Amino acid sequence: MKGTMTVSNINNVNRREFLRKAAVAAVGAAGLPLFIPARALGRDGNTAPSDRITIGCIGVGGMGTANMTSFLTKRDAQVVAICDVDAAHRNAAVDAVNAKYGSKDCAQFEYFKELIALRELDAVSIAVPDQWHAVIAVSAAAAGLDIYGEKPLAYTISEGRAIVDAVKRYARVWQTGSWQRSQRHFRYGCELVRNGRIGKVHTVRVGLPYGNSIADMGGYQITKPPAGFNYDMWLGPAPWAPFCPNRCHWNFRWISDYSGGQLTDWAGHHCDIANWGMNTERSAPVEIEGKAEFPAAKDGLFDTAEGYRF
Repeated sequence: MKGTMTVSNINNVNRREFLRKAAVAAVGAAGLPLFIPARALGRDGNTAPSDRITIGCIGVGGMGTANMTSFLTKRDAQVVAICDVDAAHRNAAVDAVNAKYGSKDCAQFEYFKELIALRELDAVSIAVPDQWHAVIAVSAAAAGLDIYGEKPLAYTISEGRAIVDAVKRYARVWQTGSWQRSQRHFRYGCELVRNGRIGKVHTVRVGLPYGNSIADMGGYQITKPPAGFNYDMWLGPAPWAPFCPNRCHWNFRWISDYSGGQLTDWAGHHCDIANWGMNTERSAPVEIEGKAEFPAAKDGLFDTAEGYRF
């Protein structure tokens, strides 16, 4: 009986398929009993390495670390790389990942393009200031990665459109970080509304926090960036501005060069739930009228709307 051999283009074999076939070949070649841990085979409630989603986390500040911590609890996922322009954040995240897995295998990078170039990656989590969302998301999609991206989708509407187009073009999976949809009470409330249990809805009011939550922090003190913090990379596509501690990390939300204040922070959650409940997610407003109160220009740092109605 003649043997046959099939030659496949390696580019058409995905990582999981390759690992499965390689494992089978290795066992057959050995010709000896092989004892493999249940975790490696995906038994006893474990997920085999070839079936785990490998994730790289880009941005590990507040929400980035929260997302990473959640990924670490999932048996069908594995965090394999961390990227952050702040070495303090980056090192803390890498230490947490390595402690969880009992290894020192987690890779770390300062520049996001080095992370998305990793061949073993399946997906990335993006939790960075808004001005960076589109640049990183489009690059990740082009690299063939699925994406979990923090809200808002993008800094501008046109940048958001670019993300949508890239995800479609490269046939990737995208999920925006609207975590309230995973909360049981939000889903229950929306089901009541959609099923007419509260009657016909004619008005929806969405309440948001008032003001900039760090308005009393003391503001604008120009200093040198701390060691290990790549401030120029943090600014990225935003206009250059001198470093001051209150400009960066959590506080970027209150500066219009990087974000839109509460209107693009908590509004992204609560307005989403309102649209979910009303089943208006795929429609657009017919008319918009808005007004806002802006902070007095004390030092020119925090300039997003403090009060708003639209």
